[in-house]
Amino acid sequence: MVFGALGIIRFPDVYTRLHAATKCDTGGAMSIILYLVITMDAPALVRAKFLVLAFLIAMMNPMVSHALARGAYRYGVKPEVVVDMYAWDNP
Repeated sequence: MVFGALGIIRFPDVYTRLHAATKCDTGGAMSIILYLVITMDAPALVRAKFLVLAFLIAMMNPMVSHALARGAYRYGVKPEVVVDMYAWDNP
């Protein structure tokens, strides 16, 4: 969480900040859930539910961050990068 907050503070634009937040959010949630699955003394159904939750987080968090980045790009927020390869494919 500290590295995600540091990335949000230090990175220059929306896209790199979103990248830092998404990586830390996904990694932190996945590590906590997998730790619970491994160390918890619970029935197999509860562990399976936690694994399904981990799978959903792993799939949906990158999709949501991509949708936010695409919305920012379409709104006109320009990335502070040298090359904008997305503009080459979508004139």
